[in-house]
Amino acid sequence: MSSFVVAEHPSPTAPEARDEILAAPTFGEHFTDHMALAQWSSDRGWHQLEVVAQGPLQLHPSTAALHYGQEIFEGLKAYRHDDGSVWLFRPELNARRFQRSAERLAMPPLAVDDFLASLQTVVDLDRDWVPAPDGEQNLYLRPFMFGTERLIGVRAAKQYTYCVLATPAGAYYSQPLKLWVTPTYSRAAIGGTGAAKCGGNYAASLRAADEAAEHGCGQVLWLDGAEHRWVEECGTMNIMFVTSDGELLTPATSGTILEGVTRDSLLELAAEHGLRRSERPIEFAEVRTRLLDGTITEVFACGTAAVVTPITGFSSPDGDDLTVGDGSVGRVTAELRQHLLDLQYGRVPDTRGWLVKVTG
Repeated sequence: MSSFVVAEHPSPTAPEARDEILAAPTFGEHFTDHMALAQWSSDRGWHQLEVVAQGPLQLHPSTAALHYGQEIFEGLKAYRHDDGSVWLFRPELNARRFQRSAERLAMPPLAVDDFLASLQTVVDLDRDWVPAPDGEQNLYLRPFMFGTERLIGVRAAKQYTYCVLATPAGAYYSQPLKLWVTPTYSRAAIGGTGAAKCGGNYAASLRAADEAAEHGCGQVLWLDGAEHRWVEECGTMNIMFVTSDGELLTPATSGTILEGVTRDSLLELAAEHGLRRSERPIEFAEVRTRLLDGTITEVFACGTAAVVTPITGFSSPDGDDLTVGDGSVGRVTAELRQHLLDLQYGRVPDTRGWLVKVTG
């Protein structure tokens, strides 16, 4: 039984209007009829766990998160399989990462079971909003938490709100990306919030994305904040390299890189594609050399929204205009991408128990 009490929407979206939205779902444009809410206070702990009609939240202008940035979130998807059933993909990893993010920002952790129950209750209630398994359509889920105490004063808030929204979505990136190696900005520093999924990290990335666009690139490649030498992430995604001797190579997580669910899944799948997983520090000078000599053959970004997005080149202020391979989507990249999608949409056996059934 769900720990969330359900109060169904008194006037949900008409089926005809919902079907029109689902005919061409756009990421973050429309939201389903219900949302999950929970409250935390220092004197009561977690309480008032409920699923209610989706709608505005009322906040006082002194709400703590608006001033001091105590906000974290997650992103995951619900997938409809060909038999009509609906499934989540490794949601327990998102639940545990949500707890780690909360700890880093001095926020109360939400129990894994409650996190999962909030997702399952919303998806089950709004099951008709999950698109058909055509292309890469899915129901994107956005759990988030923020400090809601009325507070002007620098300390951790004593009240928080947790919420889950759901939005039908299609593919996030429809084309391969070229990356701008920013000389100006850094995503994270040792001891900072790089390993947490918090809104401030994303706000700080926006100007760098604009800089990339100014140089004709679709996203930014982040180097480390201390020396600007070591590869970290790609925009809001993890980055991976395929080498000519069969490595699936990615920067090691060291407190400055988000531990992505897609990243972890691809590393687990590597052996099935004849690849050796390798997590270690990677200097951009090494990437440059190995792209030029052909020993890095493919590069891709990965994340929940992006799935697996090919990287076809890099530009940098040093005048580099580096092409990955012949500039086309690599075979291994395409195969890993398809394998992951086939797992998520139930087209191949789930031998690892990664899928969690919600309904159907």
